[in-house]
Amino acid sequence: MNLAINVASAGVGQTTPNPVVGAVVVNEGRVVGIGAHLKAGEPHAEVHAIRMAGDKAHNATVYVTLEPCSHHGKTPPCADLLVNNQVKRVVIATTDPNPLVAGNGIAKLKAAGIEVEVGVCKEQADELNAVFYHYLDKKVPYVTLKSATTLDGKIATVSGESKWITGEAARSDVHLYRSIHDAILVGVNTVLVDNPSLTTRLPNGTGKNPIRIILDSTLRTPLDSQVVNDGMAETWIVVTNKVGKERINSFLDKKGVRVLQLQESSLSISSVLTLLAEEGISSVFVEGGAEVNGSFLKEKAINQVILYLAPKLIGGKQAPTAIGGAGIQSINEALQLNIKSVELVGNDIKVVAEPKQR
Repeated sequence: MNLAINVASAGVGQTTPNPVVGAVVVNEGRVVGIGAHLKAGEPHAEVHAIRMAGDKAHNATVYVTLEPCSHHGKTPPCADLLVNNQVKRVVIATTDPNPLVAGNGIAKLKAAGIEVEVGVCKEQADELNAVFYHYLDKKVPYVTLKSATTLDGKIATVSGESKWITGEAARSDVHLYRSIHDAILVGVNTVLVDNPSLTTRLPNGTGKNPIRIILDSTLRTPLDSQVVNDGMAETWIVVTNKVGKERINSFLDKKGVRVLQLQESSLSISSVLTLLAEEGISSVFVEGGAEVNGSFLKEKAINQVILYLAPKLIGGKQAPTAIGGAGIQSINEALQLNIKSVELVGNDIKVVAEPKQR
């Protein structure tokens, strides 16, 4: 099962709106087939593994990280595939919460006389699909808030200089996170000040570019900015009802650029996330400035925090910190976090945390 989980991890960030899944076929103590689901609409993990196993799938044990599907979607049911290939035993890490599956795959296997075991390495398998589960249950994207600060919590100097707070290794790590999220989100001020590309830049051009989401209440995004003109990835600009049709129409001839208008006078994070979910976005990587980060904190719309701490001290009462906005009034109202991991990335400290369950 550990092998199946490792194989499944290759698909993280690539399978939206599907979960990531890995499968391993074992016959007489030998691995005879391995597979992973890599993209929605393409064969599932079990299909790849069974194809590799061939005749050796007969009477074999199949290890799969998620309950085999039992319904016809873009691909045939994997439960039927296992039945038709007369496997002897199926070991499943975790059940599928999707109402279209939800135990039906297991029931189909058992009805065919196949031995089924559930729960092996469940915690690790569930961790792989945290985004999928959240999106399915909450109907909003899974939000990762990333920031990079000095040890005294500053994201820039008093003059606004911020390049570079962290080292090259930490910046490369950020690009890995960009590549596994559906979208990257910033506020318009980031576009105005930095004119960023917001793309994934990994060695040898690997990694997919996320959709670029710009929160821009009054549509101040410049027509000559990189995110509008470079064509490297889609750009969605979210605006309020304060923006007139003429200004919106000025973006219509920009290939890959969409202006999404909310019928409200200010951008609430809950409305933005609902809109993005309706557009099929299941995960968002927030790389905004202090005010955008403060908006997400205010609505407690954060599922994961990734913080890079650089061994530097800047000081300055006016130097900006990672999270702005009005702030929390009482310690009791603070967003309580559990630290998941702490590690050195180059010379910087990387902290990964998630909100405590209430």
